[in-house]
Amino acid sequence: MDAPLLQTKKLKKHFKTPAGALHAVDGISFSIARGQTLGVVGESGCGKSTLGRVILRLLPATSGEVLWKGRDILKLSASEIKAVRREMQIIFQDPYASLNPRLSVSQIVAEPLVVNRVYKDRAALNARVAELLEIVGISRRFEGAYPHEMDGGRRQRVGIARALALRPEFIVCDEPVSALDVSIQAQILNLMMDLQEEIGLTYLFITHDLNVVKHISSQILVMYLGQAVELASPAELFANPLHPYTKALLSAIPIPDPAHRHIGKEMIKGEVTSPVNPKPGCRFAPRCPRCMEVCRTGDPTLQEIASGHHVACVIYNA
Repeated sequence: MDAPLLQTKKLKKHFKTPAGALHAVDGISFSIARGQTLGVVGESGCGKSTLGRVILRLLPATSGEVLWKGRDILKLSASEIKAVRREMQIIFQDPYASLNPRLSVSQIVAEPLVVNRVYKDRAALNARVAELLEIVGISRRFEGAYPHEMDGGRRQRVGIARALALRPEFIVCDEPVSALDVSIQAQILNLMMDLQEEIGLTYLFITHDLNVVKHISSQILVMYLGQAVELASPAELFANPLHPYTKALLSAIPIPDPAHRHIGKEMIKGEVTSPVNPKPGCRFAPRCPRCMEVCRTGDPTLQEIASGHHVACVIYNA
């Protein structure tokens, strides 16, 4: 079996606050094979975006490891990480806020190439920019346009072109379609899947939309308050969810048939536990309908229950 392209081991990111340490990412471990997509889902505030930024070292990690091709990039110097960053890029959630409003489309796409001095010849640079815009489906008539002159779908295509400029192998997709209309979402998702197949890209796809993550992912990681609670393939996760939180998330997916919309609904009750100085025990325990005394004392770890299906719950791995 080939070694994973990217792997995290007990990765943590804690923020200092006046009330104490906020555990945004707390001991996340996973691996992604080359050419695969790991979907990361969970409620807003569970640490999905922070996880992606820590992996890229846009935020410093508190502890743990991020192994890129077997090398811990958290230990690299500033000059060493600069070379690695050419292989790892990010697509941001807001296609308007993530683009410089003072630059034209061609200038935005060319910027990473200019900063990294990839081309010495202006003609070669312009040719590469034109190639990137064609790859993502942007007409050449928009080369001189500015972000505010384009719709959300085209802006996100520009963001994708910029991410592809340095020919990366791995891209963190931080809710890249959540700010777009449904019809445009489908176009962008299909574009990203086509690019993955053609170029061999590897994705960490962050989203709160379970239908989206099912469509694009090779594996799905479910997060709750900074921790991983379940990891499985999309088919296995949707057919056989194990963690009570995963079951509640899946039951919240709208059913088009009004006669069946209330069947099998599992409502989550109670208040979300504070991520600041969290107490020992399962973070989901205060809201879990199957909570036991052991859930409030021991910290469940992600264990493999079936082939490729991992869950962090004392019900299964006590």
